[in-house]
Amino acid sequence: MGLHKIIKILALILSVVGIIFFVMILSAGDAAIEAGESAGSVNGALYTSYIILGLVLAFVLVFVLKGVFAGDIKKTLITVGAFLAIAIIGYVMSSGSLEGLPEDLIITENVTETTSKWVGAGLNTFYILGVLAIGAMILSGLKRVTK
Repeated sequence: MGLHKIIKILALILSVVGIIFFVMILSAGDAAIEAGESAGSVNGALYTSYIILGLVLAFVLVFVLKGVFAGDIKKTLITVGAFLAIAIIGYVMSSGSLEGLPEDLIITENVTETTSKWVGAGLNTFYILGVLAIGAMILSGLKRVTK
């Protein structure tokens, strides 16, 4: 039996289990969930989600590593280095200021300057990558038009 067939069967089984837990959660209702009476179905759905996440991450890791070693590792390392450089730039650009945040949010959610700096770094990295992606699409379109 091929790997593709095993993965399809495993995906089908996990999908059916997830659907069963979903129906159990829906039939229990909000009041029962808030009271903790249907913790078994909620926990079962969470464990099913964890299993699916773990399998997906494992397969992604295996196939990425397989692709890296089969292809040009120099280009891969250059790409990873460029991404890390953009992430470092995003971190340096973030301020870490708590100014403008509601006081109750800072107290209840335990928001610190470090937390704010990391969130800002993630946002800045996202913005830089977004601008680069849009620029690449525009450049690609312009090249196509000029040919």
